[in-house]
Amino acid sequence: MDGFATIIEPFRIKSVEPLRMTTAAERRALLRDAGYNLFALDADDVLIDLLTDSGTSAMSARQWSGIMRGDESYAGSPSWYRFKESVQRLFPFEHIIPTHQGRAAEKILFSVVGGPGKVIPNNTHFDTTRANVEHSGARAVDVVIAEGRVPSSRHPFKGNVDLDALRAVIEEAGPEHVPLVMVTVTNNSGGGQPVSLENLRAVRAVCDDFGLPLFLDGCRFAENAWFIREREPGQQGRAVPDIVRDMAALADGMTMSAKKDALVNIGGWLAMRDDELARQCREALILTEGFPTYGGLAGRDLEAIAIGLEEVVDEDYLRYRIRSTAYLADALREGGVPMVEPPGGHAVYLDARALLPHIPPLAYPGQALAVALYEEGGVRGCEIGTVMFGRHPDGSESAAAMDLVRLAIPRRVYTQSHVDYVIETVLRVAARASTLPGYRIVDEPPSLRHFTARFAPLA
Repeated sequence: MDGFATIIEPFRIKSVEPLRMTTAAERRALLRDAGYNLFALDADDVLIDLLTDSGTSAMSARQWSGIMRGDESYAGSPSWYRFKESVQRLFPFEHIIPTHQGRAAEKILFSVVGGPGKVIPNNTHFDTTRANVEHSGARAVDVVIAEGRVPSSRHPFKGNVDLDALRAVIEEAGPEHVPLVMVTVTNNSGGGQPVSLENLRAVRAVCDDFGLPLFLDGCRFAENAWFIREREPGQQGRAVPDIVRDMAALADGMTMSAKKDALVNIGGWLAMRDDELARQCREALILTEGFPTYGGLAGRDLEAIAIGLEEVVDEDYLRYRIRSTAYLADALREGGVPMVEPPGGHAVYLDARALLPHIPPLAYPGQALAVALYEEGGVRGCEIGTVMFGRHPDGSESAAAMDLVRLAIPRRVYTQSHVDYVIETVLRVAARASTLPGYRIVDEPPSLRHFTARFAPLA
């Protein structure tokens, strides 16, 4: 509200679920049993769960009532038409293809356009995006600006694409081997950093020069639009939905995990303008997801997404969302904890490499910090670094550009006192950072190893 310093949650709490308290000794035993992989912990053993903001939102009373309206007709459900209309209100692509989540949209898209010899540029591919590109046989190349690889840089749009690097990648591969250019908004792997409209327009121009389509990974489109409104010259005071439509107008298609900025627990879509590409993607959808008017989702899920897309662009919600994340970052910065600056919208990314300089990247400082946060206070974060991105398709390993721990804040779930507890936990771990050990991997799968690998602490 105007004139007030305190940003309050723009909602009331209608139902609650209990949290189970654990002791440090219990958590140490749980970590050993889980092979020091936080993904392997039972959620009931986690006090504050910041592993991801994906699918962890609290839905609104309107969304729950919409679920009761969900129509489960196999084809042509009224819920499908409400979903499609809500998506196209923000993203006016001709073809909307529902999927059960974002990685399903990625799988379909790259199974159609990818393949050996193909190259997919992106500001920074996230884990499942990269995995789906590489699974097709294509090569995923990151072309984020230099500031996007420097955690301490306070560039306002660190998710921007390096235009010279993008041109170089296309020219080296040959435009005929680049089926599309992708831009992730906001740039999750780089700290939840936004992409400016100016940069998107410039990427569009590069794509036009080479005759290439531009796709958005739109998982956090509303947060990106809010940062454009707050930081980009000439955008101040504009309506968030209008900025979203400007972003969409520059693209030829998008993948979307509705589990982020559609405020639901499951769902996504693939959208595009090209008729022939849409036909091929729908064929793949029918094989793997379901009929094109439900795409692996129940009608009730389609209803919840349709309502969530209205709620996520509400200015009061976005103001609260961005400010509550900044509140966490402000307190940690004051406590001397290094992190990705400026803070993104959905998470605070701790700079594990800077906090734990005694642990080399191939001893996984991000994993060490994430494990310590859980042991100290039952707070579960996520390593975004050499564990997640250090292994290459040929089996070799090298240090990732950064070693981070993401504290992703579920939407409309935790209160300020929960965040204050997280702050205290991080500061306590930071005070003994020099004593933390590195880790080695004792078992890992051939891809997406961070989900199931098992670790052991180094002496």
